[in-house]
Amino acid sequence: MDDNVEQSELDIFWMQHALELAKQAESEGEVPVGAVVVHDEQVIGEGWNSPINDNDPTAHAEIMALRSAAKKINNYRLLDTTLYVTLEPCIMCTGAITHSRVKRVVYGATDPKAGAAESAFEILGTDYLNHQVEVARGVLASECGQILTDFFRRKRKEKKRDK
Repeated sequence: MDDNVEQSELDIFWMQHALELAKQAESEGEVPVGAVVVHDEQVIGEGWNSPINDNDPTAHAEIMALRSAAKKINNYRLLDTTLYVTLEPCIMCTGAITHSRVKRVVYGATDPKAGAAESAFEILGTDYLNHQVEVARGVLASECGQILTDFFRRKRKEKKRDK
């Protein structure tokens, strides 16, 4: 984690909630990523990865949480909200985040190969788009990264055992 990252108590609290949602994904055989949309310190949407079970390549945790929030408030614009997600969002998810007008994204683990908040691409803060999103990174980064590391380690062992 970056030494410059300030982890507020609220950010830690909501990231712990997102980690619980990641565990839900894992229990369903999905890559353990969880996301929660918060407005005025209240959950308005949550989701976890489910592309395998839903046969839907767009069913990333962030997309599921955004859909849930939009339905709850009956508006596709999620103004003044914060999205907490355990893994840095990809290109698809950063596009959805931008279009939904989320104010702030807080993520845990970085994704050096596909992260589109700041790692591989820097979409959320770009001046090219009509909406910029505030980004906080590294909140509970080690916990968020560890659940993914453990998941993929277990999958590789299972694959090796099944050969």
